[in-house]
Amino acid sequence: MARPPHKIVRGHTVPPRDTSGRREGFTTGTAAAAAAKGACLVLLERGWPETVAVHLPIGRTLEVRINTLEWNGATASASVVKDAGDDPDVTHGAEIFAAVRRVAESGVQIRGGVGVGVVTRPGLELPVGSPAINPVPQRMIRQAVLEVLEDPAAGVEVTISVPNGEELARRTFNARLGIVGGISILGTTGIVRALSTAAWRASVVQAIDVAAANSVAHIVLSTGGRTERFAQALYPHLPEMAFVEMGIFTGDCLKRAAERGVPRVSVCAMIGKLSKIAAGKMQTHVAGNQVDCAFLAQVARELGAPAELAAAVAAANTARHVQELIEAGGFGCFFVRLCELAAEQCAAVVKGGPAIEVVLFDFDGRILGTAN
Repeated sequence: MARPPHKIVRGHTVPPRDTSGRREGFTTGTAAAAAAKGACLVLLERGWPETVAVHLPIGRTLEVRINTLEWNGATASASVVKDAGDDPDVTHGAEIFAAVRRVAESGVQIRGGVGVGVVTRPGLELPVGSPAINPVPQRMIRQAVLEVLEDPAAGVEVTISVPNGEELARRTFNARLGIVGGISILGTTGIVRALSTAAWRASVVQAIDVAAANSVAHIVLSTGGRTERFAQALYPHLPEMAFVEMGIFTGDCLKRAAERGVPRVSVCAMIGKLSKIAAGKMQTHVAGNQVDCAFLAQVARELGAPAELAAAVAAANTARHVQELIEAGGFGCFFVRLCELAAEQCAAVVKGGPAIEVVLFDFDGRILGTAN
């Protein structure tokens, strides 16, 4: 006997942000995975869950509240109200929906619905024409659904939507990056750590203080978690405290290392942040200064790049797009020169302090260039 249509709306809300607070939240990727899992439980007649457990990429498990659940006879849907904690995230309080239905094609097929952006330009982690659901959230969604399916080979289509996503996207850089029609579903760790800029900076320079106090002679500064993992593989002999995730605070970290008498500093980055450092921007927040493709094109011209390659670099959409253009053009000396320029800028900051090394990684951990 077919189940009748049914809907539950629980009316969840999120606490207001405390601008000086440190409460953690969770990413849109976590919200989408939780919604997909809740909807799949309804689809398979496994109940109408109050919460679901989501396994995060950092090894933690988070219990996430389900706000709405619906069955319409063919499709089940669920939603989660995104809680960014005390972080100033535009998606705080947004409702993330997942609709699931059975399909003939085996596996978990992920689609973008209303309010999820579409990629229209190259240079991002996703192909042109795909929904702006980043690779880690896609893996989280698939894992969450597969935890519920009785038959792993069964076919399920998951459509993620955000009803007010297009409006929210106007408060982001999505349009500038060529993501149109909505927000991106993001997150590499699954959680959002709430830190004011001052508190963030303080925690970063404190890590340098600790390393220096423990006689660490070689500190490795990275711009993010992925770059830090690449750096740890490159320098396996260094202790854990030698690795400092500096975030946007390149200049502050270099100055503190010099003040503490650290003999050697390696700066490890991918092309977006490194291009900013090479241009002399020692605080690399995306909102504070965009990648200067005109500057990168000038670097290419000075190295003797073909005119068409330099013009393509000047018109590139993102730093990642620049990388793709340079690699396709077989002009690898560009990456080495970028490292040299970044090393010169860093050396100017420390003024005869630590010996500086710069390492440029690609998005898979391959070294594109080094300089010291």
